[in-house]
Amino acid sequence: MEKIVQTAGRNSLGEFAPDFAHFNDDVLFGENWNNQDIDHKTRCIITVVALMSSGITDSSLKYHLENAKNAGVTRKEIAAIVTHTAFYVGWPKGWAVFNMAKEVWSEEAPVSDAKSAHAAQMVFPVGEPNDAFAEYFIGQSYLAPISTDQVGIFNVTFEPGCRNNWHIHHADNGGGQILVCVAGRGYYQEWGKDAVEMKPGDCINIPVGVKHWHGAAPNEWFSHLAVEVPGENSSNEWLEPVDDSQYCGLK
Repeated sequence: MEKIVQTAGRNSLGEFAPDFAHFNDDVLFGENWNNQDIDHKTRCIITVVALMSSGITDSSLKYHLENAKNAGVTRKEIAAIVTHTAFYVGWPKGWAVFNMAKEVWSEEAPVSDAKSAHAAQMVFPVGEPNDAFAEYFIGQSYLAPISTDQVGIFNVTFEPGCRNNWHIHHADNGGGQILVCVAGRGYYQEWGKDAVEMKPGDCINIPVGVKHWHGAAPNEWFSHLAVEVPGENSSNEWLEPVDDSQYCGLK
């Protein structure tokens, strides 16, 4: 393991309390934290538990939570550690640590949590996995019928990175589609044109005969209402997937 070097003591207290700065940087971290009798990850866990037990939930705890994460402690592990410790040192202390731990491990939230958070942003349901059209999508999408009479309206939800293939709407008369973003962030692109970002409230009108695709931004969930414009002999022509090199250039 790379040797731990600490300078926080001297940076903050070098002139005011040089002895304390020396003990902090050279002894506590310089010697104790570099001791190899227990591994670094275990030492990080012990430190978090000790601070929690003492009721310390200031910046020092956040530092050691980040230290634990960098040492390989996962979101599930820290949740189990804090829960176990809370039984012995007090439930309020557990709440206090969790409020901080959620920030430190925020990007590791599981898909189910991210999906629930996205669903909470809109009034329409996410729906069921869009298995019937899965072959025309990269990634997981979900479909929720909103109206199947008069005008077909469907809420389509895309997980981050999910998009449908290039496709064309056909009709002898009328037809086409309207997209209305209801949550998250995504893109719509017509063949030969730049992709257009879609955010809640944005509306896209898609005429018949236009080759296009739509889907989520690479790192965000996305939902839009797909309104089927009535037409004679309407049909969809599914084409090739969106090129990865082109899609990955979007933000």
